[in-house]
Amino acid sequence: MRWGSNVDEGGTVSETTWLTQDSYDRLKAEYDHLVGEGRTEIADKIESAREEGDLKENGGYHAAREEQAKQEARIRQLDELLRGAQVGEAPADDGIVEPGMVVTATVGGEKMTFLLGSREVAGDTDLDVYSASSPLGTAILGHKTGETVEYETPNGTSVKVKITKAKPFTG
Repeated sequence: MRWGSNVDEGGTVSETTWLTQDSYDRLKAEYDHLVGEGRTEIADKIESAREEGDLKENGGYHAAREEQAKQEARIRQLDELLRGAQVGEAPADDGIVEPGMVVTATVGGEKMTFLLGSREVAGDTDLDVYSASSPLGTAILGHKTGETVEYETPNGTSVKVKITKAKPFTG
C-alpha cells in the first residue's frame, strides 16, 4: 500500500492518514456529534447570551462565539482528516517503516520512540507523533530495522538516524 497525498477536485492537496477502524469510528462519532448536537448546543448558548442584552459587554456571548469558532475549526479538521483517511488493518509487522508504525530509533545520538502517522491515530497515548511528510518521517519511510539514514533539518543540519525497531501501532 502506498502512502502520500490526495488531490481533490479543487486542487487542494491533503496528506493520506492511516487510521484503524476503531480510530476512524471514534473520529467519525466526534464529527457527527459536533455537526449535530454540538452546533445546536452552541447556537442555544449564543441565543441565551444574546437575550441578556448589550453584546459589547456580554462575556457569556463572546465566550460562546469563541467556543463556536473553535468547534467549527475542529469540524473542518475532522472533515479533512476523515475524507483523506485510509482505513484498514495495521501495517504488516515486517520491520519496514510506514505510517501506523511505532518506531524506535537513535536520532542524532538520542534514543526516541514515536508513532509515524498522525496525532489522531495516537488517540490518548502519550507517544510523540511525527508525520510521514516531516523531514524525519520522509527520511525513514520505507527503510527497515537495522538501517541508518540521514536527513537534513530545516536549519540545514544533517542528522543520522539508526532504526532499531518498527512495530505496528496497536492503540
